[in-house]
Amino acid sequence: MGEMIDKAKGAVNDAMGKAKQHSDNSNTRDEGATQQVKGKLQKAKGSVEGALGDKI
Repeated sequence: MGEMIDKAKGAVNDAMGKAKQHSDNSNTRDEGATQQVKGKLQKAKGSVEGALGDKI
């Protein structure tokens, strides 16, 4: 079940990060890039948890 939550949170962070990168403010763009990376990592974590299943 945790894999679905991580993937969902990752998708939200990825999308919000992409949106922030279109800002005119450089600090917001930097924050968006960081948030997008965080989202990608969360999605990867969810995928690993899904692949390992109950072995964790």
